[in-house]
Amino acid sequence: MRFKNFYLLILILILVQFGQSQISVKYEKFTLPNGLTVILHEDHTIPVATANIWYHVGSGNEKPGRTGFAHLFEHLMFMGSKNVPVGKFDEWLEAAGGDNNGSTTTDRTNYWENFPNSALDLALFLESDRMGYLVDAMTPEKVDAQRDVVKNERRQSYENRPYGMASIMIGENLFPADHPYHWPTIGSQEDLSAASFQDVVDFFKKYYVPNNASLVIAGDIDPVKTKEQVTKWFSDVPMGKPVVPFGVPVAFLPEPKRLVLEDKVQLPRLYLNWITPKHFAPGDAELDILAQVLAGGKNSRIYKRLVYDMQIAQDVTAYQDASFLNSTFSIIVTARSGITLSQIEKIIWEEIDKVKNESPALRELQRAVNQYEASFLMRMERVGGFGGKADLLNAYFVETGNPDYFNEDLSRYKALTPGDVSSVCSTFLRNDGYVLLSVVPQGKKELAADEKGAK
Repeated sequence: MRFKNFYLLILILILVQFGQSQISVKYEKFTLPNGLTVILHEDHTIPVATANIWYHVGSGNEKPGRTGFAHLFEHLMFMGSKNVPVGKFDEWLEAAGGDNNGSTTTDRTNYWENFPNSALDLALFLESDRMGYLVDAMTPEKVDAQRDVVKNERRQSYENRPYGMASIMIGENLFPADHPYHWPTIGSQEDLSAASFQDVVDFFKKYYVPNNASLVIAGDIDPVKTKEQVTKWFSDVPMGKPVVPFGVPVAFLPEPKRLVLEDKVQLPRLYLNWITPKHFAPGDAELDILAQVLAGGKNSRIYKRLVYDMQIAQDVTAYQDASFLNSTFSIIVTARSGITLSQIEKIIWEEIDKVKNESPALRELQRAVNQYEASFLMRMERVGGFGGKADLLNAYFVETGNPDYFNEDLSRYKALTPGDVSSVCSTFLRNDGYVLLSVVPQGKKELAADEKGAK
């Protein structure tokens, strides 16, 4: 109980610190002659710093038949570059007291390093060497080795994992075949096998160039000295050809799609999914809050009804998965043993219809917004890592052009009314355009949601 009270006190202090005035994160931005955008932010709270680089390429930049490249490079970037032998990236950084990681989405690839401020030169050297000279050390053998690693990762994370193929089936059915979100970030086994060494090299040369990247250095830094260090390490990396934006096909579901997947699972699980507005578009923030109203905690509508009142579900989740081109809204429910997904679906639609017909209570809205605000502010307390302040500076720059978009982002939520949530529910959680997937134990198709819909 004492620990719970301690964290509550910390949260209150954070809210007091930021809640009385507009959020402002000071930064300096400049661009090197080769096109690399650099953003600097001082935070002298503790003597550490972070380097956070976004390459503006994700699986959405791939082509049908050649998928999985962006994720493959998340592995290849750690396989050595011209001046960094295999294995030395991690070894040298860890010896200096640092750590690092990377991630790939449909829209971007991100790498970051956290380190004592004395190791800034090392971090910049490591990142610049693989940006400029990865291909010099890349061989068909290295590509084949990491190709096999990724293919095995797909088996472990998707093909051989309970419920693992659900997200892939949903994406393939939500979006048309020529849409960048149709295929999974990890790619397909067939495409990974078919990719030639030259295909991989060409993908790198096109997208992993300074004019298609942004670098944030944040933490306990001296901006003047840091600018000199960035210029020293990155200015000799040659500019690439301009990356031409691609046209985005329209994504619209004219009718419901109801799918069944038999899997090696113990309990049936229902996935209900819609195409929704892209990140920062009207409706995006409202859908985040709607997810909280429906399934954000023990007192949320669907969770309380299915898990506590009726006791027919094991767990309930809802979320707005926001992306650059389109987003998706998902409700996921795992049924208890012996319960059909038709029973689950019926309750879900009842609760959705209630929100459509009558706005949530003001206290529901305030609770959901407060939860989001607390999470948002606690992320700002971290400088490095996934979702930390440096990562947010990069994300805001890429998506809005303004690295200090913190206040504008949070204001979207604080300005909402109950009617906004009800309206967006009616607009986007359509009963005539969705993908419903029933994942059931093998040989138990009778547990799936009725093919004609909830009755």
